[in-house]
Amino acid sequence: MTQEHTSRGPTPANENLFAALVAAFPADRSACAVETETGLQYSWQDLLDATAMVANLLQSLGLEPGARIAVQVEKSVEALILYLATLRAGLVYLPLNTAYQSAEMAYFIDDAKPAVVVCSGRNFGWISKMAFLAGTAHVFTLNEDRTGSLLDRAAQYSRNHIVAKRSADDLAAIIYTSGTTGRSKGAMLSHGNLLSNARVLQTYWGWRTPQQGGDVLIHALPIFHVHGLFVAIHGALINGSKMLWMAKFDPKAVLQAMPRATVFMGVPTLYVRLLAEPGLTREAVRNMRLFISGSAPMLIETFNDWQQRTGHAILERYGMSETVMLTSNPCLPADGERIGGTVGRPLPGVQLRVQDEDGCAVPVGEIGGIEVKGPNVFKGYWNMPEKTAQEFTADGFFKTGDVGRVDANDYVTIVGRSKDLIISGGYNVYPAEIEGYINALPGVAESAVVGVPDADFGEVGVAVVIAKPGAVLDPAAIIAQLKATLANFKIPKRCFVVPELPRNAMGKVQKNLLRSQYQAV
Repeated sequence: MTQEHTSRGPTPANENLFAALVAAFPADRSACAVETETGLQYSWQDLLDATAMVANLLQSLGLEPGARIAVQVEKSVEALILYLATLRAGLVYLPLNTAYQSAEMAYFIDDAKPAVVVCSGRNFGWISKMAFLAGTAHVFTLNEDRTGSLLDRAAQYSRNHIVAKRSADDLAAIIYTSGTTGRSKGAMLSHGNLLSNARVLQTYWGWRTPQQGGDVLIHALPIFHVHGLFVAIHGALINGSKMLWMAKFDPKAVLQAMPRATVFMGVPTLYVRLLAEPGLTREAVRNMRLFISGSAPMLIETFNDWQQRTGHAILERYGMSETVMLTSNPCLPADGERIGGTVGRPLPGVQLRVQDEDGCAVPVGEIGGIEVKGPNVFKGYWNMPEKTAQEFTADGFFKTGDVGRVDANDYVTIVGRSKDLIISGGYNVYPAEIEGYINALPGVAESAVVGVPDADFGEVGVAVVIAKPGAVLDPAAIIAQLKATLANFKIPKRCFVVPELPRNAMGKVQKNLLRSQYQAV
């Protein structure tokens, strides 16, 4: 944590992320900062007042420096205020997916040892009991209808608060990874990690300040995840831009909001749902400047359909819980073309390389493990020093676990996760390559290829496919068409047509569940 300075000289600047965000707020604090779908408006001054009251409440609890505030609540502007107040008070924010159940919550509370837990009122009974047994001293409730003990208590505190002084290296948040393999890991992100990324994206994505006409963001993502919490919220706040706030994604509501907005961030699933709306036309998006997609791979068909319907090329980018954003397709025409199927080039300040299993650089265009370095890259995993050491190279690069390639123009293409790699008969099979061919077949909406144990080959591929509405797919015919295109060792040994694929809250296909489901075939 920040040390006391006894030597004479200038006082170091406060590097608390909250201080930087507030410095970017518009001069007119009475202007609307956040507007909900019900028409409720929060001014910039409202955000300042409310975060001061909650920060004063948190500081009144006598918490240790670096204390964790674990939060599992539904999306609301008050939940956003709690996040900002945690930063303001110099404490550490720990957001938890609202889908987590008792066993998962017990693990996170036991691992993170939060001093404060904030949960929905309907879950207070079981979460408070669990938290108190684990040593948590304070449990508050916060509901999406602006009620709960947190707000009741905060209402008693002053609207004046001095932002806690923090250095760039001090911990701001812990984001637990999805834990698809083994134990979930808490990625420790500092104030400097988050601020450096917000500033880079503000410039690279050409955010327009209020003096330039201003951007308005449609915020329809969850806020327990890097995409909605850091990329979207920080992007708007550090630019002094208004947010149109939606508790849940609704395609009709998003379309209705577009004439009053300029920027939309979503996962590929949201774009697919918007494409299903007849109201998605060039006229409907006439005021929009930028559509951004991430958190899961986007089908090239979705990219092309969107461009044809709207005239906009979706900007795909790539990031992780451990690094926030790493790469992005160009935003401004002067920076290059947006290429579907790629995640663009490394962002300014990010070093990215592709290495083979021996730690040597692979030739341009060849596939290997992606490693990164930069001011946005986290310091390590909470309470896991050995795991942290394993994930960094001797020269300080973080091994992302993603497999990909970089072309001659520095555009990065993600092929898959290293854990998804299938080694069949000694040959490396990359599921994303096979999925690309399957997705291009007539009648196929989407596919996922996973490896399952096999006595002869060690592992073999299994393809799980969704049909487009009205299409009838023959699994044997899909296999036959692949055999005419790909090397035999790449061909999935079985194919199943299903109505849907299991996904997490951000739209990523949960391949670990598919592996478990089909491992006996």
